[in-house]
Amino acid sequence: QVSPVESGGGRVQPGGSLRLSCVLPERIFSMFAVGWYRQAPGNERELVASITTIDHTRYADSVKGRFTISRDNAKNTVYLQMDSLKPEDTAIYYCNRAPWRQEDYWGQGTQVTVSS
Repeated sequence: QVSPVESGGGRVQPGGSLRLSCVLPERIFSMFAVGWYRQAPGNERELVASITTIDHTRYADSVKGRFTISRDNAKNTVYLQMDSLKPEDTAIYYCNRAPWRQEDYWGQGTQVTVSS
């Protein structure tokens, strides 16, 4: 596996929840902190949550208290539980090393749309 593979996106109403999943290359997942990024139309890609190999987590202020990142070491998978979703959370969500490096490949991402 070269690129991350994200899944779990969809369309939800404001206040709803989604759980994203991402399988990362083992060489990245096992050695580095990983995170979830998002990019909305016209915006830069931003890091919204990250988790280290020893489960230390960090969140962007915009998602703190609403999003929870976790990892399953047996599956090389990182999750993002998103609750109390807002329209401004609408974006394509990606996962990768955190912080990412120039040599990292990006996956296709998964679209999250929050709309009534």
